[in-house]
Amino acid sequence: MDGIIGTAGVVAILLLLGGALGLLQRGAFSLRWLLAAAAFVCLNDVLLTNGYGQWPDLLGGNWNWQGKALALAATLVIAALPLLGWKACGLTLRQAPGSLAPALLVSLPYVAFFAVLAFLFPNETASAETIAFQLTMPGLEEETFYRGVLLLMLGRAFTGRLAFLGVDWHWGAVLSCILFGLAHAFGFSDGRFTFDPLTMALTGVPSVIGVWLVLRTRSVLTPLLLHNFGNAITLLL
Repeated sequence: MDGIIGTAGVVAILLLLGGALGLLQRGAFSLRWLLAAAAFVCLNDVLLTNGYGQWPDLLGGNWNWQGKALALAATLVIAALPLLGWKACGLTLRQAPGSLAPALLVSLPYVAFFAVLAFLFPNETASAETIAFQLTMPGLEEETFYRGVLLLMLGRAFTGRLAFLGVDWHWGAVLSCILFGLAHAFGFSDGRFTFDPLTMALTGVPSVIGVWLVLRTRSVLTPLLLHNFGNAITLLL
């Protein structure tokens, strides 16, 4: 029940913030797409949590392989719908012309930051399963969801654009970063909502970089690789 209430809280924040922004720019707002994004968040959470723990874990292991795989599969299926499309969702290896050099320049500080953290705060020796999981599933599932399909849906909910730092930003991009941060920092337990500002910052800021990379390269490939690097580097050094 705590997981359901926590997800309901996140969706409520999305709808309240999104609705308020929509009222400010009614001519560039689609309520239908905002509601679609909210429904997608709910579906993702149900699958990611294995039906909030009600479904048997057929894959086993110490990590949530099954939940991640189910959520990833649903994201890929939804992205394949004619209304969306894999390419429009950034699920492509092809990078936008002229985007490689800027993407590398932005990626280097990201890599350096997590490498420094790994040296300063080393972890104990990790199991092979832990390393395999962190090198694959977090980036695959979360980037295709947050920086892929969800970003596209929210981009269609808020059609106004502002050119800044070489890309066209929109309120949907901002909301996707907030949602990513909330997924890690916001929850419900012991009868109350919880929020960790530090976790929000440590996940929300890299999310902004990931969104910039997707908007610039038109692909989730680079943020996906960076995501898994950030998760695994502390286990490998």
